[in-house]
Amino acid sequence: MKPDTIVALASGAGRAGVAVIRVSGPAAGDVLRTLTDRDLPKPRHAARMAFCAPNGGLSLDDGIALWFPHPASFTGEDVAELHVHGGSAVVSAMIEATLSVAGVRFAEPGEFTRRAFENGKLDLAEAEGLADLVDAETEGQRRQALRQRRGALSAMYDTWRERLIQAAALIEAEIDFPDEELPDALAQRAGPMLSALAVEMARHLNDSHRGERIRDGYRIAIIGPPNAGKSSLLNALAQREAAIVSEIPGTTRDVVEVRLVLAGFPVWIADTAGLREAADAIEAEGVRRALARAEEADLRLAVIEPGGQTGATAGQTNGVQAALRDGDIVVLSKADLAPGPTGGHTIAVSSLTGAGLPALEAMLGARVAEALGREEAPVLTRARHRRLVEEARAALERAVPALASGAELAAEDVRAAATAIGRLTGRIDVEDLLDEIFSSFCIGK
Repeated sequence: MKPDTIVALASGAGRAGVAVIRVSGPAAGDVLRTLTDRDLPKPRHAARMAFCAPNGGLSLDDGIALWFPHPASFTGEDVAELHVHGGSAVVSAMIEATLSVAGVRFAEPGEFTRRAFENGKLDLAEAEGLADLVDAETEGQRRQALRQRRGALSAMYDTWRERLIQAAALIEAEIDFPDEELPDALAQRAGPMLSALAVEMARHLNDSHRGERIRDGYRIAIIGPPNAGKSSLLNALAQREAAIVSEIPGTTRDVVEVRLVLAGFPVWIADTAGLREAADAIEAEGVRRALARAEEADLRLAVIEPGGQTGATAGQTNGVQAALRDGDIVVLSKADLAPGPTGGHTIAVSSLTGAGLPALEAMLGARVAEALGREEAPVLTRARHRRLVEEARAALERAVPALASGAELAAEDVRAAATAIGRLTGRIDVEDLLDEIFSSFCIGK
């Protein structure tokens, strides 16, 4: 049974100079012939054509047609791309004309990429990299997504799976052919292989969630006592009035976040309630949320007035120091009124005059680049990846000691590890994941 032919706007919605309409499926060639009343153009060569409504109807537009016969196309099917002027009336008329061809329907979100996966044009990890590439808003996100789209992560997972299959073959041989003249302790040879893989998986997992932070954003929490200048600092960094600034203590009750780009990476900076003994239940909830955000943040900015400093270290008022960790930054606020000492992890800033802000931004950019900017082995980018690698590592940690007592249990654990790694790229057992993964794509991709 032939699949439906699908159509969607592949370029961005809204007014544009050029719009790209993508058609994929067995009727893609019929669409081109119907809308141009001409033979198909030479494959993979742009051809200028006049597009008309079916059956000699009205002229719709002049544009470019591209023809990609299967299997040499993005989806592995016959694909036509119609490049037309980007006005909404032109796009609507072109899509309506396309839908009038038998067997053509609107594409679902992510359906083009799903067909590419199903036709072996890319695996699941590469498809997820493509989704991240479409969504990338910063240079760091673009670089990471492009590496994953080009198969860097998949290549590592495929190598792991091949090594697991080799180890499983040694174990299974001893189980299945106990009476054959096989080398002694054949299954024991798998032990070092499995131990080495478990170490590699542990190293892969121990990445401080770097890949996920590149996708979702590095998180910074601004903490400190009331009226220390936290909201003013947030507004100064955001270069807009994101938080309310007032002389009344306890004005900030909830977490206020702004998104910045530092060192080419997405960064979320959160202003939180002042840390003090709460005056009422609402403020108490704000303090609780502030402490929770400080706990989960990648970096904390402790904002205090110079007079609130004790000795050579800052942040020893109103429970601020208890929320700090090694490497956090102390910001001495209101430097225009009382300049404070600067050095190490301490910096004096005036949100009013801007003094010290460039130095603080440079310090934050350096921290973000240090945490996220290393170009090393491919990193985990999604919770799904982390969960499956953790499953595989746990299975190997059971398999190695099991070899001493019996190959059968070890073989089952090695199979479980290989299954988990196979699900990362979609080699096996992925039907339950497809709807979840591809539904996050935009229509037309």
